[in-house]
Amino acid sequence: MKIIIFDGSFKTTAFINRLVEGLVSNDVEVFVLGFNEELKQPLKGVKYIALGSSASKWKFMWTSLIWGLRSKSLLKTLKRLTSGDKSQLKRQNLTAALEYIQPDVVHVQWVSNISLFEDLLKPQTYKFVLSQRGYQTNVRPFVDKANFEYLQHWLPRFSGFHSVSQAISKEGNKIYNSPNKIDHVVYTGLELSKFEFNPLVVQNEVLEIISVGRPHWKKGYDIALKALALLKKKGLQLNYQIIGAEGNQELLFLRNELDLETEVEFLPKLPQQKVFEMMSSSDIFLLSSIEEGIANVAVEAMALGCPVISTNCGGMEELITHQKEGWIVPVYDYKAMAAQILEFSQLDSEYIKNIKHAARLKVEQQHTEMEMVEGMMRLYNRVVR
Repeated sequence: MKIIIFDGSFKTTAFINRLVEGLVSNDVEVFVLGFNEELKQPLKGVKYIALGSSASKWKFMWTSLIWGLRSKSLLKTLKRLTSGDKSQLKRQNLTAALEYIQPDVVHVQWVSNISLFEDLLKPQTYKFVLSQRGYQTNVRPFVDKANFEYLQHWLPRFSGFHSVSQAISKEGNKIYNSPNKIDHVVYTGLELSKFEFNPLVVQNEVLEIISVGRPHWKKGYDIALKALALLKKKGLQLNYQIIGAEGNQELLFLRNELDLETEVEFLPKLPQQKVFEMMSSSDIFLLSSIEEGIANVAVEAMALGCPVISTNCGGMEELITHQKEGWIVPVYDYKAMAAQILEFSQLDSEYIKNIKHAARLKVEQQHTEMEMVEGMMRLYNRVVR
């Protein structure tokens, strides 16, 4: 089977990388297409197909000419290069690549990528699968009428859907549903041998709280900071580190306004192994998000043995049952978040230990790499049939 994985770039997410590696290990011929030319650490066995560099005008022109020659549309390419019609050239290069590869399935990773495939979706020349995850499925269509109508028009043209959670699947069905719709929920999967579980309960002298992720509004870090300010007033000693939020002006201002200069630290992006080490030595992993599918980073924390307190955004309640594998608080409710952190700080270590083990077991049952790859293969095979 030939599978194209498309998210617009060679530098794919951890979830997509794990999927690609798993597919290759199952003798699937995998092509990753992207609008860039270089990759420092290509995945073994994957065929990377460049569609033109978004960073270099000349590289983009050169790649477009190559695809123009290969697809016997050189004259059309030259006209578009002369007119500076980069958007149409991107689509043309993409079409040429698909004609060259002749894939069994094209897996489009982001709803925002649909516009690039409009010409290919009209005749339904190929089998297309679309991933439904996060903001583009469970928020934007419901606050942007034009986007909702756009998706209602194009989603029926996809052969199948991959939903990262049951919650996302339900939101997707509000936009497009049909008795013949193929929609598989496939959770993120981890190679658990790389996640060493810490069975011991971490009890730092000062409560160590950690979050990981870019400083985007949907991560809800402003809610987390308000919760910590409330806890500081109650006299709880704590230290909060957000990996990936270094230099964000809004968060720096809020930290100063809430008098959390000594309690909160914004760190740069760090190597994955360093992040895992910091998780393993923290008392709590805090997910303050306003929307998610199922947060990969929370799954990783649970695999490592770091207790998780999460909002009930997206599909997080499919990962965590309150007071069984972790703790769930309402989205936006900084008072409830503060109350849960305070309660955690007073819990018996044996109780926390049981939560940690239950969390690891949940990951082992629901979020293995093997289960993820097998789930995707079932989807691909069904779509092809």
